[in-house]
Amino acid sequence: MAFKIIIPARYASTRLPGKPLLDIAGKPMIQHVYERAIESLATEVIIATDDKRIKQIAENFDAKVCMTKADHPSGTDRLAEVATLYHFDDDDIIINVQGDEPCLPAQLINQVANDLIQHPEADMATLYSPIKLEKQVFDPNIVKVITDQQGYALTFSRAPIPWLRDHFQKENPLPSKLPHKRHIGLYGYRASFLKQYAELIPCDLEQAESLEQLRALYHGKKIHLTEAKIDPGHGVDTAEDLTLARTLLGQ
Repeated sequence: MAFKIIIPARYASTRLPGKPLLDIAGKPMIQHVYERAIESLATEVIIATDDKRIKQIAENFDAKVCMTKADHPSGTDRLAEVATLYHFDDDDIIINVQGDEPCLPAQLINQVANDLIQHPEADMATLYSPIKLEKQVFDPNIVKVITDQQGYALTFSRAPIPWLRDHFQKENPLPSKLPHKRHIGLYGYRASFLKQYAELIPCDLEQAESLEQLRALYHGKKIHLTEAKIDPGHGVDTAEDLTLARTLLGQ
């Protein structure tokens, strides 16, 4: 199983400026992400950034870095530029490991790559995990996904989908087993799709929800999902997330 990893890393984060360089257990966050990536079966790992501070820090721990444009609307657009600059073959498999996932297990990276290999008709592959807590259903920071019977995405949303009419409207207790699926933002693509994606016009749905995968669905692309085989760890979006990551990683 051959695949490459690209880690998009932006300095300008609204909630946590300079997020990739924030210290966790004596290392910048981006280093933890890189270390998780090289634990996978990937044949190459590249950090993609538009910021020289991130580039310098990454090179200090011997990572390969690709400087990209600063005006990309999404991490996927940044990956598309890297795929073009490195002249990747169309059938190369690229895994997008986001730069704010310092606890992401390498096993899940391998799972996404393998799923894309097993589904040649899919343009993208990603993961989900079952939602078990009611508060997560209504949390807009937790993206929900609905799939068809073959595991292909029908839609993604920050809203509580599916909407349980007989429970939400009538204030009945929620069922003991919730049907909701939490999307885990780990993506796999073929390089040929990445090059196409950069040419797709952003759609209203993508911009309204701030979910780049909706652009792919809007243009008729197919996204396959499998349930994460192990816990995906904890991403860092807020100061509270950062505190938890520091606890989990021993700071």
